[in-house]
Order: sequence, then structure tokens, then C-alpha cells
Amino acid sequence: MFRIGQGYDVHKLTPDRDLWICGVKIPHTLGLLGHSDADVAIHALCDALLGALALGDIGKHFPDSDPQYKGIDSKILLGHVVRLIRDHGYDLCNCDITICAEAPKFRPHIDTMRSTLAEVMAVGIDQVSVKATTTEKLGFTGRQEGISSFAVCLLESKADK
Repeated sequence: MFRIGQGYDVHKLTPDRDLWICGVKIPHTLGLLGHSDADVAIHALCDALLGALALGDIGKHFPDSDPQYKGIDSKILLGHVVRLIRDHGYDLCNCDITICAEAPKFRPHIDTMRSTLAEVMAVGIDQVSVKATTTEKLGFTGRQEGISSFAVCLLESKADK
């Protein structure tokens, strides 16, 4: 049996924060505001994975009201979600992430992002797609007020393998 999931997240850009995207620290003058490290792409991916099995969303599993998640590395959250998916008898077939931002340019970091996510999820790099796009200076991303990310994933039941 196959299950598909979709995730979306957005975080506000702010000074005095590091910019973490797909588990990689990206050089930039602004970072993302959030309770954790605010890695918008990993958060969207976690929501896609959880949604595929109707397990709720990232806020249900890692509430921002819980101090244990303050400043946490989102790779830790992703690792927990992947273990949960596997405990439910599923493996990742593939995932596809789109980052929406005017700046900085992500192309130089895409390969590192893919390998970082693949390592955290213990899958092949060919199962992880990361893309970036702009919004042609439209909306909050175009005004560089924030960054958003979309993710989709396909899971397969281990019983079907």
C-alpha cells in the first residue's frame, strides 16, 4: 500500500538568527524566527510524512509550548518522525521539497541539503529532491519578510515489499 503526504510551512525572516534550511546553515544576513531552529523545509517535510499516515502535524508532536523543543535542531525532529513512520510499517519511497524565497540563492547548497536529509532519513540521495524558487518579488516572500516551503512524500508499506 502507498500513502502520499503534503506539508507546508512558513517562518518570518529576522535579524540575529541563523538561517537553517534542510539541515544546512546558509550564509545570510537574516535567519528564520521560530521556537526551534525554524528550518522551514524540514518542518514542511515532517508535516508531509506525518500527514501521509494521518498522524497529525508537527505541532501535535513537537508543540512550541514545550520548552524541550526551544532552539532544537530540526534534524532531530525529522529523525523522530522517520522512526515513527517506520514503526508504523512504512518506508519512504521519495520526497520532493520546494523552498520559496527571494534571497539568498540556494542552488549552491542544494546538493548538501539533499545529502543531509538523506543521511538523517537513512535513504538514498536519489529519494530526496530539493528545489528553490522565487515569487518574482510578490507577496511576503517577495518582500523578503519570510520563507515558505512545500513538501510531498510517498510512503510504501513494508508489508508490500
